[in-house]
Order: sequence, then structure tokens, then C-alpha cells
Amino acid sequence: MGRGPSDTELAQELTLSEATVKTHVARIFAKPTLRDRAQAVVLAYGTRLDSPGESAPSAGPAGSP
Repeated sequence: MGRGPSDTELAQELTLSEATVKTHVARIFAKPTLRDRAQAVVLAYGTRLDSPGESAPSAGPAGSP
């Protein structure tokens, strides 16, 4: 999410439905009362869940190592 992909792109990368991604994103925003993805990124950096320039490992197709 911090790299800026759309819900559709996240769904494809994680092999999930777009509806599932939208549900998870909405829940991420609701927990710490975030308004948008930018605030989620700021929170992630502030809590060291992620750092600028880091790339999350890509999920391969289901069943891939």
C-alpha cells in the first residue's frame, strides 16, 4: 500500500478479489481512524512498520514458494 498501488493492483499482486482488498484497506483506515492511504503510510513509517524505499516482497501465484 505504501508503494501506491490501486486496490485492483493489490488484488492482482496478492491473488485476492478486489472486494477483499477494499475490505482490508477500509479496516486499516478504521482502526487508527485514518482518512486515506497517505496517512496510513505516515503511520507505517512513524511506527517503523515500513521505511521509505523498502519494497515489500511480492506474493507469487498461489502455491508458489
